Amino acid sequence: MTEETGTHSEPSDYSQHSATNDQLSISRRWLLLKIGVAFNAVVGLVLATPIIGYLLAPMKKDRAYKSWVSLGGIEKFPVGQTRLATYVNPWKSPSDGQTDDIPCWVQRRTKTEFTVFAINCAHLGCPVRWFPQSQLFMCPCHGGVYYADGSVAAGPPPRGLFKYQSKIVGGDLQIFAGQIPTLSNTAQLVNIGGCKGDSPCAG
Repeated sequence: MTEETGTHSEPSDYSQHSATNDQLSISRRWLLLKIGVAFNAVVGLVLATPIIGYLLAPMKKDRAYKSWVSLGGIEKFPVGQTRLATYVNPWKSPSDGQTDDIPCWVQRRTKTEFTVFAINCAHLGCPVRWFPQSQLFMCPCHGGVYYADGSVAAGPPPRGLFKYQSKIVGGDLQIFAGQIPTLSNTAQLVNIGGCKGDSPCAG
C-alpha cells in the first residue's frame, strides 16, 4: 500500500512543479510586455513633444501678436513728463533672460492722454535717450534727433519715432506690445490732397 501511494504521488508533484513553472513563465512574459509598452510610450512621448509644439506654435504666436501689456499704474507717469518704462516681451522664452525686458518712453500729456514711443531710433534701431532740459530725444549712434512729439529734428532718421497703441484699463497704462512698432506694422492708408478718385494713397 505504501509503495503504491508513493508511486502515484510522483506524477502529482511533477504536475504541480510544471504548473508553477508555467505561471512563472507567463508572469515574466507579462512583465517584459509591460516594460516594452512603457518604453515605447516614453519614446513616443519624446518624439511627439516637438511635433505637438510645432503644431501649437501658430496659436501661441497669434496670442502673442494680440497681447496688451501693462506698464504699471498711471500715477507712475507725472503729467508733462517723459519717463522710461519697461515691459516683458510676450514672445519670451526661458532662455531669453533679461532680454525679455523691453524699454519704451512714456509721455503723459494730460491726465488721460499718453504717448508711448518705441525706444529704437528709426534710422538703424539704436536706443534713443530723452533729455528733459532740451526736450529732445537723441540717438547716440549716428546723431539722430527728435522733438518731444517724436518727429525728426535733425540727423539721418527717415521718419519720426514709432509709437505704441495705448489705453488705460483700471488705472493701468497698457500698450499693444505683441509687435514692436515698425514701419511695416504701423503704416496706414491716408488720403493725400490732389489724389483723384476715392481710393486712398499709401502714406
